[in-house]
Amino acid sequence: MVGLPLSELDQPLGQAKRARAPQPYGRWLWRGLTSVLAVTFAALALYAALKRDPTGGEPIATSMIRERSAAADIAKAPLQPAAEERRGPASASQLETESGVTVVRPGADAPGAIIITVPDDGVIKLAPAPDKRLVERTRHGLLPKIGPDGATPMQVYARPLGPTPATKPAGRIAILVGGLGISQSSTSEAIARLPGAVSLAFAPYGADLEKTVQRARSEGHEVFLQVPMEPFDYPDNDPGPHTLLTGPKGSDNLDRLQWVLGRVTGYVGIVNFLGGRLTADDTALTPLLRELAGRGLMVVDDGSSPRSLLASAATRAQIPALKAELALDAVPRTEAIDRELQRLETLARDQGAVVGTASALPITIERITRWARTLEAKNLVIVPVSAARSFRNPSTTGSLR
Repeated sequence: MVGLPLSELDQPLGQAKRARAPQPYGRWLWRGLTSVLAVTFAALALYAALKRDPTGGEPIATSMIRERSAAADIAKAPLQPAAEERRGPASASQLETESGVTVVRPGADAPGAIIITVPDDGVIKLAPAPDKRLVERTRHGLLPKIGPDGATPMQVYARPLGPTPATKPAGRIAILVGGLGISQSSTSEAIARLPGAVSLAFAPYGADLEKTVQRARSEGHEVFLQVPMEPFDYPDNDPGPHTLLTGPKGSDNLDRLQWVLGRVTGYVGIVNFLGGRLTADDTALTPLLRELAGRGLMVVDDGSSPRSLLASAATRAQIPALKAELALDAVPRTEAIDRELQRLETLARDQGAVVGTASALPITIERITRWARTLEAKNLVIVPVSAARSFRNPSTTGSLR
């Protein structure tokens, strides 16, 4: 029938379908935020689960690791035996000392536990100073003393040797660089550039001396204190205030010595500064060495005076002592310093160990630093002065005692 409207059944499929209204923008935004929140919640839940059990349920055992100061470790670890008493295979305490590792075994402070401290990244670290066991408070400041457990400043403040070399060195060389603490530029250069195994000796007169000494120790250098002593041409050649004197003028020597010893903390021992006359006078030396022995310090003779009795008298007083064989920069020129360094190498091979002294001159620091880089290829090593006595060949005679 023409002209009659078509019914829905008569219309072609899809021709008159109603268009879908566009979705509001806010609904899409809501759905997006909901998805983000759901993902975030799932991630947090997963993190919380892993945080509670990072092993995923596998059986585990928990052990507490506590950080202890090096001073506390040393207080509990057995002291290293004297070098002269070492025989046969190395003991556990000897290996610990030489490797820089300290061990605290079960005891009152660590019941049922063993605490092991290993040097970080192979860097040898010295025990913190001052160790409260090893100081006494006096009118001159903190003076060193032997601890109630028998520990001494020489043992505790010495630089550990570090890991044992794979092959036995052909010789060991100890160098003591003195005159530090007066010139800040030279002192800073010596601390920063010289190998850590080079020992440093500080004059007692520098400003901020304690801070400077602790900076040197933080760089791995063991420290000695220079004690001014009367030379033959005193007072024309004056070592400085609080110089130790001979004869009637020496009646105040113990007080002067204590003033010097109280200037800093953390040193291994003392070394003479000048002192040709005093070190040749056994009567003047005796009370001073008695004082040093009671404080657990090492004594080094810098070798500047052929008449010096310092090392031999200290040895008789049962004080660890040695005498240096060479002054590296008596002539402060490049070729002369290099020649003395070569002599050190020869003596080290012949004697097992040798000790040289030097001053903190820029040229000396530069030559020692350059020379030290050549030692590995020569199978020679630098050791701290405190350790040199350990490696002396028994068959040789000479200055190390």
